[in-house]
Amino acid sequence: MLILLPPSEGKTSPLSGDPVDLTALSHPGLTAARERVGAALVKVSSQRNAYEVLGVGPSLASEVERNLTLWDNPADVAARVYTGILYDAAGASAWTPAELTRAHERVRIVSALWGAVSPADRIPAYRLSMSTSLGRIGALASFWRQHLASELSHDADGRLIVDCRSAAYVAAWRPSHTPWLSVRVERELHGKRTVVSHMAKHTRGVLAGALVRADAPPETPSELADVARSLDGVIDVAVSDSELTIVVGG
Repeated sequence: MLILLPPSEGKTSPLSGDPVDLTALSHPGLTAARERVGAALVKVSSQRNAYEVLGVGPSLASEVERNLTLWDNPADVAARVYTGILYDAAGASAWTPAELTRAHERVRIVSALWGAVSPADRIPAYRLSMSTSLGRIGALASFWRQHLASELSHDADGRLIVDCRSAAYVAAWRPSHTPWLSVRVERELHGKRTVVSHMAKHTRGVLAGALVRADAPPETPSELADVARSLDGVIDVAVSDSELTIVVGG
C-alpha cells in the first residue's frame, strides 16, 4: 500500500535543528529539481510582487519572509512540520518512532517544493503551493510531472494506492496502474449527501492515521474498505475501480 497525501498550507516552523540536507531526503533523484525550485522560491520571495506570485496576502508576510532563508532554517520531520486538518486528524505530530518508520514506508507527501517526501524526511517550513507558476520554472504541477513519474512509479509498483490528494497535487503525478483509489468523503445530513471540504480533510486524515498504525496494511480495495468502515462516525463505504467513498454522519 502507498498512501498519497497533499502537504498542508499551515506549517509549524521548527525552532531549532540543522537545516535541510537535500541528499538525505527520500528520492535523491529529485535533488537537482529541488535545488532549482528552492532557488526560484527564494528569489521570488524577495521581489515586490512576491505576494501576487505566491498567491498570498500581506497577512502572511512572515511566511514569505521565512522563504528568504529557506536553506538556513531549522528542519524537522515532515510529520511535525505539516499541520492543519488532515495531519491533525492523522495524529501525525504524535507518531511514535515505530509509526514514523511505517509512515516512511507507506506514505508519500506530494509537495510543490520537494516533489515528494516521506513523513520522516526532515524539512523546514515554507510557503509555496502546487498551483503556483514560479519564474522561469513555470507551472509547478507541469514541472514536477516531468520528474515524479519515474520516482513514484517505482515506489507504487505492485502496491494499492490510496490517494488523499487534492486536484492540484494529483496533476503533478497520476499513477499509471491500478488499483489506484482516490478517497472521496461525503456527509449525510437529513437524508442528503454532500461534500464538505473541512470534513473531507478530517476523514482522510483519520483514514491515513489508521493505515499508518495498522500492523498489516490493506493489499486490496476490499481490505481498504474494511478499514474505512471501522472508523468512528462512518455510516457507509463504497468502493469502485477508481474511488473509495466514505460517508460520515452529521
